[in-house]
Amino acid sequence: MPTLENLHVFQALHRSPNARLEHSAELGDGMAAALWSNHHDAQDYQAPSHHTLSCYIAGGTGTFRRGQPGTTGAPDKLCILPAEHQSAWVINGEIRLAHLYFDPRQFALGCVTLLDREPREMQLRESTFLDDPAQARRFRQLIRLSWNEPGERLLTSSLAHEMLSHTLLTQVGLRQGLRVKGGLAAHQRRDLVAFIEQHLAEPLSLGQLAARCALSEFHFARMFRHSFGLAPHQYVLARRLNHARHLLRHSAQPLGEIALACGFASASHFANRFRQAIGGTPGEFRQAFSG
Repeated sequence: MPTLENLHVFQALHRSPNARLEHSAELGDGMAAALWSNHHDAQDYQAPSHHTLSCYIAGGTGTFRRGQPGTTGAPDKLCILPAEHQSAWVINGEIRLAHLYFDPRQFALGCVTLLDREPREMQLRESTFLDDPAQARRFRQLIRLSWNEPGERLLTSSLAHEMLSHTLLTQVGLRQGLRVKGGLAAHQRRDLVAFIEQHLAEPLSLGQLAARCALSEFHFARMFRHSFGLAPHQYVLARRLNHARHLLRHSAQPLGEIALACGFASASHFANRFRQAIGGTPGEFRQAFSG
């Protein structure tokens, strides 16, 4: 995922003389968060490459989408701004706004693992001033955490995953009139998901996965990316790290055992991969949830 400064929605607000960035953090796993204050402003978002979830923390009753002045925001109202959408906003008065940004690859991973659907078939539904009390509570939890303190940033990352999962389960629908071509059949996709989950502790080769679909490695890799939104090695790594997070939170296994159970050659290799993806070490992650 690009750095915060390269995210379209983040950058548009950052350029405004009226908007003030209170906090921001890159949370790993293709996610980032920001907390903004703004007043008497206008913003246009033109086809960002990332998805954005937003929640009004304070104010918003004078904020509306251009052309829709009769519908305004309010505290705890949420907006869902998919990648490639276009929107224009008018901000009257003072607002405080929390944003969660996430990469389309993270969306694709969720479509496969949570929804059992090919990502190309699915779309995040654009929504303005949505009422979702459970998600608003998560946003308020999010902004109470200290994102730049290592332990609390790991808690923030975990909470962001919950928010993304909730969004996938409640705000995603089928694309209409789309014929998906060039990917794996649904039964092949399901077989691969089950096989990978059952063999996370073992070395997995591209040839081994391709053979399950009776395809050459070249064609399999291309079709896998079409259907999963990620390359095979990226998907396997994401599932290994997800399993590792679960074991760190819900078991007392030593870190070395968890590394082997999740298919990492050594504890140091595990720690390096975990830090790159999550922003902290496995030990710090476990400690963040121990209190």
